[in-house]
Amino acid sequence: MSLFQRLKGYFSREKPPPMSIEGLRAIFKARYHAFKLLLAANNTALQLMTDMEAALQGTHSFGMTFIRSHATAICVNVYSIIKYLNELGGGKYQALEPVFSGIEKKIDEVLKRRELPPIQDLVLPLSQVHREMADGVGSKMANLGEIKARLPELLVPDGFVITAAAYEQFLTYNFLHDEINRRLQALEVEDIGDLYRLSSEIQMLIIGGEMPPPLMEAVFRAYCELEDRASPGVRVALRSSAIGEDTAETSFAGQYRSELNVCRENILTVYKEILASKYALTAVSYRLHKGLRDEDVAMCVGCMEMVEAAAGGVMYSRDPTDIRRDQVLINAVHGLPKTVVNGSVNPDLWVVSRGETPAVIRKEIQDKKQKAVCLPREGTVMENDDRGREPAITDDQAMALARLALALEEHFQAPQDVEWCLDEDGRILILQSRPLKQLAPARREDAAAETGDRPALLRGGDTASLGVAAGPVFLVKTNLDLLQFPEGAVLVTAFAHPGWATLLSRAAAVVTDRGGITGHLANVAREFGIPALFNTGDATQRLSPGEVVTVDADGQAVYGGRVEELLGLAVARRGLMVGTPVHETLKEVMTLINPLNLTNPDRPDFKPQKCRTLHDITRFAHEMAVKEMFAFDKQPA
Repeated sequence: MSLFQRLKGYFSREKPPPMSIEGLRAIFKARYHAFKLLLAANNTALQLMTDMEAALQGTHSFGMTFIRSHATAICVNVYSIIKYLNELGGGKYQALEPVFSGIEKKIDEVLKRRELPPIQDLVLPLSQVHREMADGVGSKMANLGEIKARLPELLVPDGFVITAAAYEQFLTYNFLHDEINRRLQALEVEDIGDLYRLSSEIQMLIIGGEMPPPLMEAVFRAYCELEDRASPGVRVALRSSAIGEDTAETSFAGQYRSELNVCRENILTVYKEILASKYALTAVSYRLHKGLRDEDVAMCVGCMEMVEAAAGGVMYSRDPTDIRRDQVLINAVHGLPKTVVNGSVNPDLWVVSRGETPAVIRKEIQDKKQKAVCLPREGTVMENDDRGREPAITDDQAMALARLALALEEHFQAPQDVEWCLDEDGRILILQSRPLKQLAPARREDAAAETGDRPALLRGGDTASLGVAAGPVFLVKTNLDLLQFPEGAVLVTAFAHPGWATLLSRAAAVVTDRGGITGHLANVAREFGIPALFNTGDATQRLSPGEVVTVDADGQAVYGGRVEELLGLAVARRGLMVGTPVHETLKEVMTLINPLNLTNPDRPDFKPQKCRTLHDITRFAHEMAVKEMFAFDKQPA
């Protein structure tokens, strides 16, 4: 065919009929609808990114549910953006899909990352445990094994550990991993009623689970070996030793269950109850507000020979409220030390100097109205303490305890929080040793100048946690009060119950009638940076519900109203989430979501293959969508 014929054929072709106005309107309407949906998805994705960026500041508590739900919602909206852009562009932006899939896969890998237990043994005798095994047996039992192995002059009750591998086997055997995760996904962090319901449901799932036969056999074998070393029918104490518990920043003080004086027949039942206590209301709340991933906290359990304690308590190798004081603090009671840690009794206090020859600097003997003792067959009971006004220990025993505290501090190279007891033969046994968080007091030259002539509503008590704060008084007496406690209130209660720790993320300060500074609630208050004044005697009688007060824990006083001179000295709380595992996970996920690398649409690298984050995809898609929408006349019908 000649050139002339080809040209003639081209110009003589029949042109397609022009599209009707109605057809054009229909196409434009469909494209405009896709454009609007794209913009809506874009705005939603950007708002979710902003929410996650704000969470990075660490000033508000959030859990893995927040990260997973926001990351999922962003991915859903970005996928919609790609879909609507391809509708606008006639499918020419399909190169975005593999880029998106690659980023989504990386996010999913971060969110599903999970460490397997490093120790595969289901049960280990305490004699084989040391501090390097904390990831398999928990810090509590790892430290006790370390003391038993490396500090033979210190006595530790004999026993064994049911490991993290056993916990994993129990959950797998009962198909609980996915079910627990599903329930946690729906958790509203700020809704304590929702938290309470979730806590009860998950605990019942665990308690109702069956023991895997291999685990059951391993536990009873270890118990029989303990019987051989101790005595037939030996009763034991089962104590939580969760991964992450008993560290300097996350003590989990009093948040998990322990059970004393347990007989052989009930070991497995109590074991399941301790596993379930991982999801107790206070424990779930604590993890959320300390930024700990649920999947990182395996519950190990220590099973130790029960000691008939003549006296017991807790000691700090240094003063936790003032790093400048060179002294050991010892709280002691008659009977089992549980009344010290649960705050139900005002314990005796010994202040002992540090050094090669410790000396008693000061002692305060309290009226200890009750004590905890072992029942003949199983369990413990509170009974009246007929010798309550007498010292729980002697000066010589206090100095011996101080020497042990210093030995533990030297070995672990950090101040220690030590639970101890005296057996009926007067021997000191170490029940727990964990790092002690210390604080530096604020510089206050003249407290009188700060408060002027203002009379105090209450003076005295013990500084359990430093600080100054103000808020309305709220009396907490029962668990029902947990559901009604308002944000920013001052928690006033009869004794320093560990269960009240779930309120510390919302409380301005804590004031109690009874309780020692070495108890569980005091520990958690220091971790959260909440001012706490314990052992005031009658705060619940002197402070009226709803009354606004200023709590000066440093100065051991409570004033009516807001004392701005004192509040001006308050140290701003560091974001509790910063540096926590959950916060670190958010930071890692955000590297795949938020950075914007595609900023200039005129550059040659402004194309799908150069998108490295979800934000890049939204930026590229938005720019292209605008071009496609306003290039309607160039689009094929």
